[in-house]
Amino acid sequence: MLKVRRSRLYTSWFGWYSRRQFRRHFNSVRVFMQPGVQEMDLRTPVIFYANHAYWWDGFWSPLCTEKFFHQRLHIIIEFQQLRKHRFFTRIGAFSLDRSRPKSWPATLRYAAELLTDEHELQNALWIFPQGKIEHVDKRPLVFFKGAAFIASQVLEKIPQLYVVSIVSRIEYLDEQNPELFLSFREPRLVSRKEYTGANDLTAYMQKMTESHLDELSEKIRNRKLDDAVTLVKGSASVNRRSEAFRRFIGLDS
Repeated sequence: MLKVRRSRLYTSWFGWYSRRQFRRHFNSVRVFMQPGVQEMDLRTPVIFYANHAYWWDGFWSPLCTEKFFHQRLHIIIEFQQLRKHRFFTRIGAFSLDRSRPKSWPATLRYAAELLTDEHELQNALWIFPQGKIEHVDKRPLVFFKGAAFIASQVLEKIPQLYVVSIVSRIEYLDEQNPELFLSFREPRLVSRKEYTGANDLTAYMQKMTESHLDELSEKIRNRKLDDAVTLVKGSASVNRRSEAFRRFIGLDS
């Protein structure tokens, strides 16, 4: 297992690099945030669970952490990918090797240790329970139980934790470049008393993610976007630069 080797310098660099890439490839990155997400008790750890539909997944988690949260970010990345891009360990990533099932318990214990470690910042884990990239509209979603098992181990050490659904969707609207939409749903506080097993929590997360994706899709389809906060604004696309040039030389006057 590749473990976290956090570095402030790498974290700052990755924030700059991510913004640069999003500005280059997207018209904007916009975020919907339901009430309660930014008001979580910082002494209680949180698991953010997200759908996995794009290569870009994971790149936006440090930016959201920097913009919206007072947290110590951790993210699980598949071992083969993290071995190729080890610098992600410097921003809070660690690995899960799906080809070696015997290694899974150690990884899940490590995740629980990170979430229950005493720290002035809220401990947060970002995880993609599908385990692989699948089409955003695929139904039903099938989640691995890792997130739920991590929650159970956390609850052995502390009385409660949050789980928060995040979904992402990329759409082409009015610009040459696409839009990336992210949506956070209201946190669910899971206590020892309420935890009824990995199967139940996994089923809950699957259904929540499906309904959350449908909700985001409807907002985009109906252009109900006023509540979204712009996380990154892309550079002007070719069509916008062309329109500006035409105005400059008086062709559109």
